[in-house]
Amino acid sequence: MSERQSLYGEVTARIIAELEEGRLPWVQPWDACKCPCMMPANAVSARVYSGINVLILWAAGVGGGFFSQRWLTYKQAAAAGGNVRRGEKGTVICYADRFTPKDEAVRVQSEGGEARTVAFLKRFVVFNIDQCEGLGEDMAGGLVLPDPVLAIAEADRIIAGSGADFRIGGSEAFYAPGPDFVQVPPQVAFREPINWYRTALHELGHYVGGKGRLERDQSGVFGSTSYAREELVAEMTAAFACASLGIQPTVRHADYIGAWLEVLRADDKAIFRAASAASKGADWLLACGEDRP
Repeated sequence: MSERQSLYGEVTARIIAELEEGRLPWVQPWDACKCPCMMPANAVSARVYSGINVLILWAAGVGGGFFSQRWLTYKQAAAAGGNVRRGEKGTVICYADRFTPKDEAVRVQSEGGEARTVAFLKRFVVFNIDQCEGLGEDMAGGLVLPDPVLAIAEADRIIAGSGADFRIGGSEAFYAPGPDFVQVPPQVAFREPINWYRTALHELGHYVGGKGRLERDQSGVFGSTSYAREELVAEMTAAFACASLGIQPTVRHADYIGAWLEVLRADDKAIFRAASAASKGADWLLACGEDRP
């Protein structure tokens, strides 16, 4: 329990420090000149990291000045024929899940009912491939970067495939939960057209949390804690979706920094919950662009 609480506190403190400096850890925190716009992934399995680990690894990538978003464990580096360079410091990420204690499983077998589960948080240490040597060319070689034209085409497919009542017009971008529609100003209203897509994905981030979809609590009114939480989820949903597509927006939706700070200071698990919900939202949106039979 103490280790779990410590990890929650450590990560939350880092996010708070970033926000207090006016930086949003989920909006292109990397240097695009050094590292491509993409989600962090395991260099061996190619599995994309999710939830709070995205923010942790993005921040570590910036701090280390790395040129890659690919990570692996010490054992994985050795198994790949390489090694972590002496003196390199790893990055702690976490895996959260729930398990059923043995005595609880026995009780359910004899008495019936629903088993009580216990939450756990496990730490792992990973290294960026820039911190390693001797890795094979297939792992250490350059990445194939997303084509910006294809990335925009994929974003258009996601918008069309989302099933949302998506309206273009007006001077404000918003999602209306009651009538269940999204509205975004036309692209000509944006100084940089690429930011239209981030705004569209932000509002769709709200949409996927609506009824009949991910069923998030969207009852909060402007200025409330629940409203700030929902805005935080939508912000990160858009950030994760953009990074997955290779879209590099420049817009900063920073209007809610004060409210987000209040949420995070009051609950050191809030950023974990928000990041988890954002990953689910981004996955939901990205699936809308997939080919279907």
